[in-house]
Amino acid sequence: MNTIAIKQLRDNSTITKYAQHAPRYTSYPTALKFESLKEDLSPHALTVSKAKAVSLYVHIPFCKTLCYYCGCNKLVTRHNEKADDYLDYLEKEIVSKRYLADDKPVVSLHLGGGSPSFLNKVQHTFLMYLLKKHFTFEVGAELSIELDPRNVDKTYLQNLRGLGYTRISFGLQDTDYNVQKTINRVQSTSHIADLVSEARTLGFESVNLDLIYGLPNQSEETFASTIAATKAMMPDRISLFSYAHLPERFAAQRKFAPGTLPSSEEKAALYNLAVNGFKRVGYEMIGLDHFALRSDSLAIAKHKGKLHRNFQGYTLRGDTDLIGVGVSAISTIGNAFTQNAKDLKEYYKRIDRQLPSAKVGLSLTPDDLVRRDVISSLMCNLSVDKQSISSKHHIIFDEYFSEALSNLERLADDGIIEISAHHIRVPEHARIFIRAVCARFDAYLNATETLSNYSKAI
Repeated sequence: MNTIAIKQLRDNSTITKYAQHAPRYTSYPTALKFESLKEDLSPHALTVSKAKAVSLYVHIPFCKTLCYYCGCNKLVTRHNEKADDYLDYLEKEIVSKRYLADDKPVVSLHLGGGSPSFLNKVQHTFLMYLLKKHFTFEVGAELSIELDPRNVDKTYLQNLRGLGYTRISFGLQDTDYNVQKTINRVQSTSHIADLVSEARTLGFESVNLDLIYGLPNQSEETFASTIAATKAMMPDRISLFSYAHLPERFAAQRKFAPGTLPSSEEKAALYNLAVNGFKRVGYEMIGLDHFALRSDSLAIAKHKGKLHRNFQGYTLRGDTDLIGVGVSAISTIGNAFTQNAKDLKEYYKRIDRQLPSAKVGLSLTPDDLVRRDVISSLMCNLSVDKQSISSKHHIIFDEYFSEALSNLERLADDGIIEISAHHIRVPEHARIFIRAVCARFDAYLNATETLSNYSKAI
């Protein structure tokens, strides 16, 4: 196929055209394609796994208050003792899954939620004891945790550092009081700045701040203040997430009054404001929605073409199996995905009955594996090397993806991609459209697909 010249995006009609619903592609196939399991896929998947190491994910579902924008699997409660019961069940699940490590070292641990900062210091200590009792952690393993800054003080950070955590992430989201009040997450920016400073003093290797664009009542003026506050803290990494408005699935999002949400064009302006602001002060853009200082390992991996992507986002390791524990946690073993029950009571019941904690999952077909590599390359590198994919999977790229390439020509005409004999590339100015590009390679999206299950690509 001849090279199709890149054309600059002409006007807002291009944004409107490609702002349709599409997956975020933290995996392919996406979790919405997982099917009910009659048996656990993991034992067989382990036999074909080529992983040399293991990553752990622990889901802590509890939150003390409800943030109205949130689409995570969570349980809102102020009863801390619920976490004690939960940890007891986590231990049972950990015991049942430790064979999946197969004597391989754990090179990374990530705690997400909900809010892992719901756990008190004693509970955190017990959880770390359980993990290190049943798994072997590599010296220098990366231990990361997501924190709600409203529930954290300096002594809390000291305890986490003492337990070995090396990376922390604070949910900043937005600093404007009116936006915070609308989303039911009022918090002090100066308190977060103090926590970032303390984290550096304590020797955490990396501090990340989460931002969200597209929230109700956000404007370029208010978001500029959030960007300025973020730059003043100068975290090692920044996550810039697009707000996913799915009120059909998340009842709290129905609290947002009509007209308060920015349009796709306004969201794109917020995104560009952040991208330009962070790049000016030395941040490297990572994939669709992450930034890292040029000295950070993610930025270095990007330049070496060694970025990978999984359910936790961008990572340096592509040679690990992922063992997920806790309600709704997802595991990736070999070429199989499994996901635990999403309802807490059902999760407990399955463990009490000594059933597999995983309720749904999927074994990847050869076609899934090809498309997963293409989509992962786009999400990580904004490009695909056709020959590399052809050699790895023993296909002729242009023949195998003839339909997808035909569908991509319209995007090329709109300046979103360039297609040559050897590569598919998304130019820097069209990075925001990457989900729409990936969707053209998604065999599960068709005319009967309920695309409203996914958030808008912009």
